[in-house]
Amino acid sequence: MAEQSLAAFEKRIRIRFKDKNLLRQVFVHRSYLNENIGFDLDHNERLEFLGDAVLELVVTEHLYRNFPNPEGELTNWRSALVKGTMLSTIAKELGVDRYLFLSRGEQKSAGKARELILANTFEALIGAIYLDHGYDAAKKFVEKNLLRQLSDIIEKQLYLDPKSNLQQRIQEQRGVTPVYRVLSAYGPDHAKSFSVGVFVENKLVGEGSGSSKQAAEQAAASSGLEHYRKST
Repeated sequence: MAEQSLAAFEKRIRIRFKDKNLLRQVFVHRSYLNENIGFDLDHNERLEFLGDAVLELVVTEHLYRNFPNPEGELTNWRSALVKGTMLSTIAKELGVDRYLFLSRGEQKSAGKARELILANTFEALIGAIYLDHGYDAAKKFVEKNLLRQLSDIIEKQLYLDPKSNLQQRIQEQRGVTPVYRVLSAYGPDHAKSFSVGVFVENKLVGEGSGSSKQAAEQAAASSGLEHYRKST
């Protein structure tokens, strides 16, 4: 990573690192070291371990201090905030993917695999900020980049899983419960996949696929939620 690129990222996050190698290490995936023996830095997994703990504390403290809600609700909100898809989305917004040290194979990764790498790197970045600037700086970073998502999570009930979210929405609007039906099943018995449709008053409102009926139902519910968001 060129020094000027490192400076550009520091400017992006508005944090100037005293230890530049600590910031470089944030982006080092284990796979890169397998192809680059003797690289001058370790991978980012220890930083990720630390950042995960700091992240959970910051989010938990914020929820405790600002919301009188029951523990169960606060736990659901926290889970929605720190889940991998949310962290990877924030990491993409910060341009983290442009700085990653990855093996040639991992450079081609996409979907869930790339999401996991980005989420872990985001946690490593929090850990590095904590080590370089202390808890208050890490807290400020999390508040600015992640906690701003909280109002949207609460308003749109994104803390509910898709099936629960869709059922609650349909029952409020129509007074009925959505019904899930397997549309097709394909593949060998040991690796079968399912296509499921979700119906409201016998009308198909969403379809989804998965390696189990449960996963396919969640995917169908997500599709159904998107249908209702576009129609309202």
